[in-house]
Amino acid sequence: MGKPRIEEWTQLRGLAFLAIVMQHAIAEYIYRADIESADSIMLTMIYHFTRFGTPTFVFLSAVLMFYHYGGKIRYGSFLRKRLGDVYVPFLIWTVIYWLYVRVFTPGFWQKGGQDFGSLLKEMFLPQTGYQLWFILMILQFYIFFPVLAGGVRHVRKRLDVMSERARSRRVVAIVVGTGLMYMGLLYLSYHQMGGWSSRLGSPWSELIQYRSYSFIMYGFYFVAGAVWAANIEKCRAWCIKLLPWSGLVFIGMYIRLGYDVLQGSGEVVNLNISTYLKPSTFLIIVAQILLLYGLLLMLKGRSASFLRLLGWIGKYSFGGYLVHALVIYCIAFFTRPLTLTGSHLPVTLLTFFLTAAASLGISYTLSRLPGARWIVGAKRRAPKQAESEADFRGKAAMY
Repeated sequence: MGKPRIEEWTQLRGLAFLAIVMQHAIAEYIYRADIESADSIMLTMIYHFTRFGTPTFVFLSAVLMFYHYGGKIRYGSFLRKRLGDVYVPFLIWTVIYWLYVRVFTPGFWQKGGQDFGSLLKEMFLPQTGYQLWFILMILQFYIFFPVLAGGVRHVRKRLDVMSERARSRRVVAIVVGTGLMYMGLLYLSYHQMGGWSSRLGSPWSELIQYRSYSFIMYGFYFVAGAVWAANIEKCRAWCIKLLPWSGLVFIGMYIRLGYDVLQGSGEVVNLNISTYLKPSTFLIIVAQILLLYGLLLMLKGRSASFLRLLGWIGKYSFGGYLVHALVIYCIAFFTRPLTLTGSHLPVTLLTFFLTAAASLGISYTLSRLPGARWIVGAKRRAPKQAESEADFRGKAAMY
């Protein structure tokens, strides 16, 4: 028998998807020359409510993998499934984005104007499908997962011989110690590594320049996922107990991030100041994940319709993630020629709602077509009672 489905993980994935769509909708409008300061500040404030999105996907990838694949793994079959469910859709959507950006360029149709070398570059450094970098990063985790899972099993064996109290203390020490080391890594990334990149030669300079593509730079979320998968009930209890404190930390870091961005920006807001690879951003992300997780647990039995909606969004979020940037491109085709002075906030919100709805609708439709696995990483829907835990396990390869 498969392990039971953890509903709040799917619901949290739905929230993370909406956060990412909002981030990219904001990025479409906040850098426009005709934006007014009031709209710019409001969009920055909304932006800092969404920083948990991508790191939550990383955390859920880890927790699902460790939850369902904690035993010994046949590496060949394991990797083939991951490549089929994740990398093949990445390749297909990379071609789609590359074509979309270029077919509207007159030079593309001229002899020699296709520039297929740029398509090859997109396979390693996605630019037109800018959100696809996440697939390359998480694929590294899947490649090394059997080794990481072996290390986790070794640690768990050593913990199992301890008393309950000693084991709990050791787990807390592992999480806190990993968090502190991770913050040290983020400090170096934000304050030091930019200088290293300019001094070092190839290939180290490129590795540092594109360090956000490396799964090592998100290491804490993988460790947290392993701990969470092994201690689900305890983590649930802690999320509820920590609700007041996680809320306070989130509010404090929300004010801090907003101040940092406004202080460090010139006439144009610089959202890169709130990069994921920054200690203060890491703190707000952890606080917000704990806060949202606790709130989802508190809502059980109270807001069934809302939770079902989040669950449905989470179910089709991988396909929605792949397609949502294309939807934003299509909307921008109509909005970029317009003068939006004084209207950037409402237009951004409208773009968010249209993008989320259209992306999920496309994902839902594609998931029901033959070969859906190669397009949106999902098998064609079986009759409802035949949708087993095995189908849910397949989604572990997506996040």
